[in-house]
Amino acid sequence: MQASNVIPGNIALIESLDQEGRGVGRIEGKVIFIDGALPGEKITYRTTRSKASYEIGKLDQILKASPMRTQPQCPHFGVCGGCALQHMDIAAQVAAKQRMLEDDLWHISKVKPETMLPPIYGPAWGYRHKARLRARYVPLKGGVLVGFNEKSSSYVAVMHECHVLPPHISALIVPLQELLAKLSIKDRMPQVEVAVGEHVSVLVFRVLDPVTPEDEPLIREFADTYGVQVWLQSKGPETAKPFHPLDAPELSYSLPEYDLVYPFKPTEFTQVNPQINSVLVRRALRLLDPQPGERIADFFCGLGNFTLPIARMGASVLGMEGSAALVQRARESAERNGLMHAVEFREADLFEKTADSLAALGHFDKWLIDPPRDGAMELIKAIEENTAPKRIVYVSCNPATLARDAGLLVQVKGYRMVAAGVVNMFPHTAHVESIALFEKQAAE
Repeated sequence: MQASNVIPGNIALIESLDQEGRGVGRIEGKVIFIDGALPGEKITYRTTRSKASYEIGKLDQILKASPMRTQPQCPHFGVCGGCALQHMDIAAQVAAKQRMLEDDLWHISKVKPETMLPPIYGPAWGYRHKARLRARYVPLKGGVLVGFNEKSSSYVAVMHECHVLPPHISALIVPLQELLAKLSIKDRMPQVEVAVGEHVSVLVFRVLDPVTPEDEPLIREFADTYGVQVWLQSKGPETAKPFHPLDAPELSYSLPEYDLVYPFKPTEFTQVNPQINSVLVRRALRLLDPQPGERIADFFCGLGNFTLPIARMGASVLGMEGSAALVQRARESAERNGLMHAVEFREADLFEKTADSLAALGHFDKWLIDPPRDGAMELIKAIEENTAPKRIVYVSCNPATLARDAGLLVQVKGYRMVAAGVVNMFPHTAHVESIALFEKQAAE
C-alpha cells in the first residue's frame, strides 16, 4: 500500500553509502538517500521526503543488483534498527567504511594520510558482548517485547533472535519476554542491559518500581535455568546491584598478550567487541611504540584499556578521564595487575582543557587519545610548542570529528598524518571506528 506522501516513478544510480548506511545517488544535482540500496545499483524508488537540496526515498525495485549484495542472515533485518548493512557482503562493508573515512578526511579538512592501514576486522556474527535492549509491555502484540528499536522509530521491534549477539544471549530473547510478562511490574521495566564477560553473562533489569516478593522467585529461577546473573537497577547506573546469584564469577575481560585482566561492572563502558578490541590495542601499541623511560598520556582513558598495556611496555603513563567511576575502576585494575608503580589516573573534564592546564601536567613524549563522538578539539587546541608530544595515536568512533581534529593537528599544530585505517568494531552497522597516527614535524 502506497502512502499518500509517496511519489513513485524515480530511477537512480547509487554511487556510495552515507554514514547511516543509506545508498546515495544524484538526480539533476539533487542528492537522494535510499535505505537498502547499495553502491553500483540501478534502482527505482519512491520519494518519501523532498527538500530543495535532497530527497529521501524508499527502495522500490532493484533493476541492477550490486555484486556486493548478499542475503541478510537475520529474519528481522529491515525492521529492527540494530543493523543497517546485513544486505552487504562483510568485506564490502569494511571497504565502504574505509572510503567514508578517506572522504571525511579530505572533504572536511583536506587531509590525506601518508599510508592507509589495513582494516581491522573479525567475526561478523555473535560479536556484540555489550548491548542495551528495550523492553515494553504491549498487550496488543501478545505481551512484553524485548529487543532493539525498530528502524527510525521509538517502537520496540518484534524479535525472536539476534545474530549479532552471542548465541547464548540471542537464545534468551524469547525466554526474557516470557519472564517479564509474568512479573507484576512488567509495565515498569523499560530496559535490559547485557554484559558478557569471560566467565559470566549479566543481565541488568532497569526497574522503575521494586520487584515484589512474588516476582523474586521467578527471576531467580530464570537466572538459574539460563546460567546468567541478574542485576537490578532502580535509577542511574550507580544503583545497579547484583540480585541473583550473589556468588557468580567476576565480570571481566582480559588482554592475554599483555597479561592483563579488567574487572568491570555491567553498566560501565567497555568495547562491545572483545575480539576486535584485542587487535585494536595491539595496533595502537605498535603505532605508539612506548619505550621504557618515556612519559605518555592516555586521554579519555576509560577503565585503562590502553593505559595498562602501555605501562606493561615499560613507559610511565598518566590516564585522564571524565568519569569518576571509570577512574576508580582503572585504579583498581592497575593495582590488581601490579602496575600502580607505572600509572597514575586523574579525573578531568577534557572538553575544557586549556593551554595552561595542559602545561601544568608537564611534558609527555607521546599521547594516546580515545575520545567519544565529540572528538578532542579543545585538547588539541591547547597544544603549544612546549607541550606538543612527538607522536599522537588517535582512536576515533566518529570519522567526521577525527577529520576535523586531524585538520587542526596538520594545518595548525605542525603534525603529519602518517597513517590511518578503519576498525570494524560494529559489523553490519554503518558505525565507523578508526585509528590514526600523527607525528610532529621537525622545526625548519
